[in-house]
Amino acid sequence: MRPSLRVRALRLLAARERSRAELRRKLADDDTDPGELESVLDELQREGLLSEARLAEQLIHAARGRYGSRRVLERLRERGLDGEALERAEQALKVQELESARAVWHKRFGRPPATLQEKAKQARFLAGRGFSNQVIHCVLGRGAEDQ
Repeated sequence: MRPSLRVRALRLLAARERSRAELRRKLADDDTDPGELESVLDELQREGLLSEARLAEQLIHAARGRYGSRRVLERLRERGLDGEALERAEQALKVQELESARAVWHKRFGRPPATLQEKAKQARFLAGRGFSNQVIHCVLGRGAEDQ
């Protein structure tokens, strides 16, 4: 016998935080009533068991000191976050982005670029990690000497 929709949802949430969209995708199948599914999701949200704010906070914490805001926001969008939760995450990321970029740069390079080629390489690395051009300029400009 197949477990109820709520039990299946709780099992998925016990493994890790998920967004409403992720949970909906995982639980939806051919014989699932869409109305019942939305009802279960609403109930889990009311009970605080399904929290997109908590998911965003967890992903931001995991990315701290490793990735820039563009990359983290893209991951949040991929996980199905939007609206208010995404806006709050964006604000939280902006506060720590320069600090994170400096930490990533320092761990990888540790010294200011000596040539334009090194500077370009370091800039590409930081851009690949999702840091904005403005933050990269701060880190590689006079920001790098402050380390």
